[in-house]
Amino acid sequence: MKSLNVMIVGVGGQGTLLASRVLGAAMQAAGQDVKVSEVHGMSQRGGSVVTYVRAGEKVYSPIINQGEADLILAFEQLEAARWLPYLKKEGMLIVNTQKMDPMPVVTGAAQYPEGVLEALRKAGARLQAVDALKLAMEAGSVKAVNIVLIGVMARQTDIPKEVWQDAVRSTVPERFVELNLKAFEAGYTA
Repeated sequence: MKSLNVMIVGVGGQGTLLASRVLGAAMQAAGQDVKVSEVHGMSQRGGSVVTYVRAGEKVYSPIINQGEADLILAFEQLEAARWLPYLKKEGMLIVNTQKMDPMPVVTGAAQYPEGVLEALRKAGARLQAVDALKLAMEAGSVKAVNIVLIGVMARQTDIPKEVWQDAVRSTVPERFVELNLKAFEAGYTA
């Protein structure tokens, strides 16, 4: 497998950190050196959260600079737009179609912009939009959006499906494993 630079972006409480752990576990199981760095703002208040995951034969730093991300996994549309400059020209943007109002929208000081996905496409992003919230609910919990998105991303890699499933088993608390495997499958086949 070639090296892979992935950014996982969302807002606090969406499970981006668990998603980065599953991704890291799968990459390590595939024999890659993995570095993970969590950078987050006011995550407890729904603020922007970004996690960098870099994997390859030898990785020295977890940080991904603008224009270096092979893949951005966005848990929310505006976060996809915010981090788009980090995506390589040939990179892929996987976006949950869910909209989460940022504080200026919640307070009435601004409106959630229309046409975010269309703007991302016009900007030249190779975009895969998925209603991960719907798929998570069908799998059994709205909290499984993160694992649905990991399933969608897993299809874009050359890592075998079984390795990803083992990463879910080894990372998620035991009582939630079956639910999360179902969510992974929903994303994988989306």
